[in-house]
Amino acid sequence: MDELSPQPILDGELLRAFAAFAEVRNFSRAAKQVGLSQPALFERVKRLADHVGSPLYEKEGRTLKLTPTGVRIAAFARDMLTRAGRLTGELQGQTAESVTIAAGEGAYLYLLGPALSRFVASERALLRVLTRGGPSACEALQSGEAHLAVGVFDIVPRGLVAKDLLRAPLCAAFAPHHPLARKRTVKLTELAGERLILAPEGQRQRDIVGRAVASLGVPVAPPVEADGWPIMLAFAAAGLGVAVVNGICRPTWGAVLRPIPELGEVTYRLLLRRDAPRSEALERLVSLVQEETGRPRALE
Repeated sequence: MDELSPQPILDGELLRAFAAFAEVRNFSRAAKQVGLSQPALFERVKRLADHVGSPLYEKEGRTLKLTPTGVRIAAFARDMLTRAGRLTGELQGQTAESVTIAAGEGAYLYLLGPALSRFVASERALLRVLTRGGPSACEALQSGEAHLAVGVFDIVPRGLVAKDLLRAPLCAAFAPHHPLARKRTVKLTELAGERLILAPEGQRQRDIVGRAVASLGVPVAPPVEADGWPIMLAFAAAGLGVAVVNGICRPTWGAVLRPIPELGEVTYRLLLRRDAPRSEALERLVSLVQEETGRPRALE
């Protein structure tokens, strides 16, 4: 083959088609985004999979999920399209860039606000935010849908670079009139007999607290389930029980927070893809996040 002949995987039309599909995991919606018929988009994704020699997606229940190969190809496709768009913009005298961050609701509410505010006030770049917690934020980064991810990541997947931002204790939250509000810290044994307010089953925080409380060997009342730090704090302030939240939370609605030393701390990290191109806007956002999250924080 002539060295100037493009390799099949570098076919721009195939990459554009797959990038659209990877964004929504739905052939009909992706086809509309790129102005193709659904069969035409399906055919291009299939051709790309044939060139790679590996499936790019698979069924998971009633949804479609990218395979590990699909995640890598999606990131490659988005990188190529980003570079092409950046070059075209420079040639046309347009310098505006876009940066996409993926993080969970709690990180946006209690951790990232100051950095994001400074970024949008000082940069011409467009900031796009994805509300994705834990594994979903990681997946968005790996597939190239996001440029950086922030959250609690105990295991950093291969190909990603982690920058530690801060460590936060796990805290008990309760109404100001609760007897434990007079203490500076709370012992795990002091939660025995309390009605706990926990995240839904399957979430990391629920698993940590559940194992710790089970180790006490005492009967535990069914917990009050609440999905998200704000509603957990609201329930705690209303006296429905004792919530266990990350220490980055601001004690709203009158709730009081006290660390539980026996549950340890969680580490918030900023993740980047090791081989991804990094624009000046991305570097600026990373710097702002590190600067703002590095400021001293105290429980109120």
